[in-house]
Amino acid sequence: MGQRQLPPEALEKAREFCVDEYIDYVIYKELAARESDERMREVLERFSEQEYRHYKFWSSLAGECQVSVPGWKLAFFRASRKLLGLTFTLKYLERHEKDVIESYRSYMKYLEGEEKRELERIIRDEEEHEKTLISGMNENIVRYLSFIALGLADAIVEITGVHAGFLGATKETLVAGIAGLIVGVSAALSMSGAAYLQAKAEVGEARESPGRSAIVTGVSYLLAVIVLALPYFLTQHQITAFVVSVVLAIVIVSGFTYYNSVLNEKEFKGELLENLAILFGTAIIAYMFGEALGSIFGIQGIL
Repeated sequence: MGQRQLPPEALEKAREFCVDEYIDYVIYKELAARESDERMREVLERFSEQEYRHYKFWSSLAGECQVSVPGWKLAFFRASRKLLGLTFTLKYLERHEKDVIESYRSYMKYLEGEEKRELERIIRDEEEHEKTLISGMNENIVRYLSFIALGLADAIVEITGVHAGFLGATKETLVAGIAGLIVGVSAALSMSGAAYLQAKAEVGEARESPGRSAIVTGVSYLLAVIVLALPYFLTQHQITAFVVSVVLAIVIVSGFTYYNSVLNEKEFKGELLENLAILFGTAIIAYMFGEALGSIFGIQGIL
């Protein structure tokens, strides 16, 4: 393929595609070089080879477009691989795949012959990435995601409700914080037991370790409980403690929702709004119920 005379807008688009493909190539190559798992390293090397071929195609149209990939970006993806798993990292890199494929299809009108056929092969590569590579992975962090979700989601909603309910009943931040810890520790043990039994009841090769499932669920629940209860022990101001705890809950919910939306290819904003609606709805109802009980039994000025 030789240098091709393209309209200015097509040339600019080709340069953008070329830069994007080169950056992806460097990232995949960097991840492959540091990957210890042989099967996953092969996945990354295949991705790297494909992206390099895509880069060479676009550079043949746009001219040399090699760029320097910032060190911070490589460090970011190395950290993502270690902390969040390879599956999430790859899906994060591929999150705009549908838009890219549509852009490539739109570019077809500028090409003909072998160039057009090569772009069709590139589009097939992009379409097959997830189906043939990413979906076949079986990382522990992904396999136990449902148990982490079970622990975090239940803890955030339940403990925020407990705090709100006790503040409505007593107006004392310390009492609300202690109540959250008592309920939280008990619930963490209960959730661990439920996760153990759930995993034990599963059959087949995909069965999770009951012990590990119980630990993952319990620990994630307990960590959320401690984080949400902490503000109630650091201040005696009711509104401050509640607002800080709710903000921490929102941060946890947002982070996990984003992780889950990338991993399962869901729409982030819709999932987040739904989760926050449940969180705030539970807190409001619990506060009103606690305030009603405190007033009926006359304990607001006692505790």
